[in-house]
Amino acid sequence: MNKMLKDRSFRLAIILTFVFFGTGISFLFLGLADFSWILFLLLPVVLGLSIGALPNRKWALYGAILASVTFLLLLLAGQLSGFICVLMAIPLIIPFIFLGSVITHLAKRYKEIKSNSLHILLLPLLPFLISAPIERYLKQEKKQAIEVRTEQIFKYTTEEVYDAIKSVDTLDAVKPFMMNFDLPIPTKCVLEKEEVGGIRTCYFKGGNLSGGDFGGGTITEKITQLERGKILKMDVISYNLIGRKWLGFKEAIYLFEKTDGNNCKLTRLTTYTSELTPRIYWEPLEKLGITQEHDYVFNNLAKDLKAKYGH
Repeated sequence: MNKMLKDRSFRLAIILTFVFFGTGISFLFLGLADFSWILFLLLPVVLGLSIGALPNRKWALYGAILASVTFLLLLLAGQLSGFICVLMAIPLIIPFIFLGSVITHLAKRYKEIKSNSLHILLLPLLPFLISAPIERYLKQEKKQAIEVRTEQIFKYTTEEVYDAIKSVDTLDAVKPFMMNFDLPIPTKCVLEKEEVGGIRTCYFKGGNLSGGDFGGGTITEKITQLERGKILKMDVISYNLIGRKWLGFKEAIYLFEKTDGNNCKLTRLTTYTSELTPRIYWEPLEKLGITQEHDYVFNNLAKDLKAKYGH
């Protein structure tokens, strides 16, 4: 351990990691970068290029990995990111740091660097400094709306299910797995007027790991279509979920369909947009999180219906 701590490459790798990632987070807050592949892929690669240029590549990689995990934990402690997001970011960041170091090693660039002075090792940061603002400036395309659908059969009439879900005083049910971490937990939904144009506000608290802080806030919806026992359709007009600035909620829809035995098939649709890329990596996680929110609401609905109607 002492040998590692005294190694210059190990110490420099820690400094470089905090400088590179600190720059990335600063660009996010300054509006110069997006939650995109440039942040999640390019930045770790260019950091790896610098790490690979250090004389002791083994200790340098150890230092970079240790500093990366520490940096992500600091984001979590400062409520700048959630536990699940941090956990999902690690499989992106660490392999691409390693890839960057391998590129430098294979190119034998470390032999061409006579000095390991910090300003030379910071040169690989330049591609990020240039590409992040350019991507932000050129990114003008309309975000694609994504739909998440959840269905469940309830042994109650469509009118009974509609009346139970339109406004909920208290949500308190069995939590799906991911809601035991830091997914926002809905606590109540208040419907001001049951008419087109009426406002429905849902309140959230943070997940268990955030102590109730991270992820809390509100989602405010405006009714665009409603018919008792058939449909409740709402546009999201504002939302304020702490730490979820990359998500954009668009629509919330409940569809009530009569099935055999006078039961109700309830369909919940959530439409949203996201700034996170690469989409092939982040979209399944987003959909899983929203599905878990749906499941929690459905669990609470089943409990409320049973308490009211007794079957």
